[in-house]
Amino acid sequence: MEKLEMLYEGKAKKVFKTSESGKCWIEYKDDATAFNGEKKGKIAGKGTMNNEISAIFLSLLKEKGVNNHFVQRISGTEQIVLQVEIIPIEVVVRNIAAGSLAKRLGWEEGKELPQAIVEYYYKNDELGDPIINNDHIALLGLTSESDLTKIRNQALKINKILQEFLKMKDLILVDFKLEFGKTLEGEIILADEISPDTCRFWDASTKEKLDKDRFRRDLGNVKEAYQEILRRIGGTVGV
Repeated sequence: MEKLEMLYEGKAKKVFKTSESGKCWIEYKDDATAFNGEKKGKIAGKGTMNNEISAIFLSLLKEKGVNNHFVQRISGTEQIVLQVEIIPIEVVVRNIAAGSLAKRLGWEEGKELPQAIVEYYYKNDELGDPIINNDHIALLGLTSESDLTKIRNQALKINKILQEFLKMKDLILVDFKLEFGKTLEGEIILADEISPDTCRFWDASTKEKLDKDRFRRDLGNVKEAYQEILRRIGGTVGV
């Protein structure tokens, strides 16, 4: 398989076409952004760590029956994935009040929610990825009602699998963002990544933040936090 022209460059990854139909070549970057790209920086080794972390999580989910785009990791920063057309909805699952939810509801950060909630955001950088509901999704024609139901059910299933796995690693899954896409055959599957860039992970005992909030809030030790997540989930901390 050969890497061909670049199809897309996002904040954290580059996506390339390949010589094999239906597959893409992902390259993870060390770039870090926050607040819709207003804050920018680099975290040494982040691309390598997120590539492995995401591979571990996506492989786990596939073993548990959650189909996703991951095929294989081929280098420190690169992996092969199935080609999908991304549905422009960011799906956020929340277990504990933090970030924008805590601000919107006026709740203290760290308050446990009585049940997991699912939120939708319109994936549009120019608009700042605004929060939307089912009616907005129908109005914009982003996906069908039946497909949205499938996405929500998958998101909650993913939440349960990850919570159980991370509990054994003394980690709390506070909240996380997912993206879904349609394969060339029309199947909706999980895409993008699962990493400290897209999840809030807290140490179960100390509630120490081990994710991108360390970059967002200038808490320091960002690289060390990513390394700790990789170590706890069984990866190789070599950066």
